[in-house]
Amino acid sequence: MRIATICLTLVCFAAVPAFASSDPDPQGNDQIAAAVIAMAKASWAAEIKEPTNIPPQFKDHADDYTEFNGDYSTRIDGKAMAMKFAEAGSTSTDLRVAADMANVKVQVYNGDTAILTYNYVGLARDKDGKMTPGRAKSTRVYVKQGANWVLVHANFAPDPLPK
Repeated sequence: MRIATICLTLVCFAAVPAFASSDPDPQGNDQIAAAVIAMAKASWAAEIKEPTNIPPQFKDHADDYTEFNGDYSTRIDGKAMAMKFAEAGSTSTDLRVAADMANVKVQVYNGDTAILTYNYVGLARDKDGKMTPGRAKSTRVYVKQGANWVLVHANFAPDPLPK
């Protein structure tokens, strides 16, 4: 009877980590947060450097990536579809010249899922040199696949100026 009680106790303690909802390692979470923020910023930097070179902008996207954005009423399904629209838009005369995040927050779960939320702030320049600010409320969901973090879903919502 005593051996059965010890075994049951060990099984219960072994199962506890499976029910944990967040990573207990704050330093590890800080490293994950820095990594996913850097991935988003690298995508913007690639676009600013070469707007028509689309693959570097999507290098961290999963093949089954999905996206909601203010331009379409439906979800964009798949990295290939998102890249197709990015390629078509890359010939626009409006060019992103600056991009950054305000109010950044990263939530890490179980060390393999990270949710990045922020307010996008940016500037675009049109063919006549006029600068237009860009604003959005943004969410990006990353998962760790093997040794790599990949972007699996994003939601880029309009953030209109208050009236």
